[in-house]
Amino acid sequence: MSKNNKFWVIPALLVMGVIFYSSATPYGDQDLRPSLMSYLPLDAMKPVLEPIDFMYHGKPVNLESHGPAGLVEFLIRKAAHVTVFLLLMVTSFLALHKLTSLRLLPKLGAAFVITVLYASFDEFHQSLTPDRTPYIGDVVLDSFGGLIGALLILVIWRFGKRA
Repeated sequence: MSKNNKFWVIPALLVMGVIFYSSATPYGDQDLRPSLMSYLPLDAMKPVLEPIDFMYHGKPVNLESHGPAGLVEFLIRKAAHVTVFLLLMVTSFLALHKLTSLRLLPKLGAAFVITVLYASFDEFHQSLTPDRTPYIGDVVLDSFGGLIGALLILVIWRFGKRA
């Protein structure tokens, strides 16, 4: 293994750092609603938002309960969960790919375990942050992001072998 391969750990550590910083920041400092109200045509978005109606963390998520800005913010936040943990999965896999001689599936499995463990740690970390609420459902959402990352890796690996 060359010394340069060790640098492949840095992207995964950077993603972990972003997640850690985010979960250490109180919600009030991350509130997107004022910006959304300033920059998005929320009234024009109501017809698109109206059909959204489900329960999350035992509470309704819909236009009535959250308002347009709150509902858009909720969707952005949950999409961010999926996206950032997809990135953690991919960067963890790349680090393992460069640093180990494991075969594909064990590398994927190890990267997924890293992703899920870090998602669990993230929720615990949120429990220590004022104005933040940890929720196991977010770990599931984060793990789903990791699963999407694993599927992307498999697809790229498969088609890359054919090229």
